[in-house]
Amino acid sequence: MDPANPLVRSYGTEAIEEAASRIRNGGIVAVPTETVYGLAADAGDGAAVARIYAAKGRPSFNPLIVHVPDLAAAEALAVFDDTARALAAAFWPGPLTLVLPLRPGAPVAALVTAGLETVAVRVPAGRAMRDLLAASGRPLAAPSANRSNHLSPTRAAHVVASLGDAAGLVIDDGPCAAGVESTIVRGRQVLRPGPVTAEAVAAVVGAGDVAGDDGRIVAPGQLAVHYAPVKPLRLNATARDGDEWLIGFGAVAGDDTLSATGDPVEAAARLFDALHRADASDRARIAVAPVPDAGVGAAINDRLRRAAAR
Repeated sequence: MDPANPLVRSYGTEAIEEAASRIRNGGIVAVPTETVYGLAADAGDGAAVARIYAAKGRPSFNPLIVHVPDLAAAEALAVFDDTARALAAAFWPGPLTLVLPLRPGAPVAALVTAGLETVAVRVPAGRAMRDLLAASGRPLAAPSANRSNHLSPTRAAHVVASLGDAAGLVIDDGPCAAGVESTIVRGRQVLRPGPVTAEAVAAVVGAGDVAGDDGRIVAPGQLAVHYAPVKPLRLNATARDGDEWLIGFGAVAGDDTLSATGDPVEAAARLFDALHRADASDRARIAVAPVPDAGVGAAINDRLRRAAAR
């Protein structure tokens, strides 16, 4: 336990068992994955899922990702085709979410799918989430553990700062490795860029495309304004302009940097942590240096564009 905050438990057997007990009794808990910290509840318990929406202030038309321990558990909830199975074989466990037809009679609360005929499923790789899935014996709906449309949390402290007591319990297993939310794919189409790049998806199932913005919400993470700091955010900055906190990348130095060596993987892991520090600074505005759009850079720029859209 963190003596400074009774909500927080250090990762370990006792913390997982306490979290699993809360899940089985209809509660919610914040737990790290390899991407970001998630706010988890039993995906089959409508009242528990409603607590996620209430804690986050999340609109009910925005569906949730369901986390499961393996492919068999995913197939109990969703109808897989050959393309989906190929992607699952290549990237699960890992930061890939598949949007698939909801299996008739699947034990998934209607709030999870936001009334859609599809469900978003993922087999995570992070040890804390995998342990919680095993200990609770439930599929877990788990969006990011933060207020809706605010910065995603990559540390336990981010969760506490955003949600406070509403998180219920926070398992602290340090910073998340990937640092941006999972890639979301429907068929061969990338709905949300993430750590699994569009190029990697295409290498397994052939070339698809990145979904355009037609205003329809068919998967998590598609709101035009999302992942946003409180302060105004300027993109593609090569120098500080007035009272800005500059987040650099590569040759562009700043008050902070995503990666001094220009490594996009390091930049993704540091993205939300850097934005949290910038938001907490004494500067009135935030600026971020350009990040190349290739590979995982596409995920970074997707998050930054949505963060700057206020």
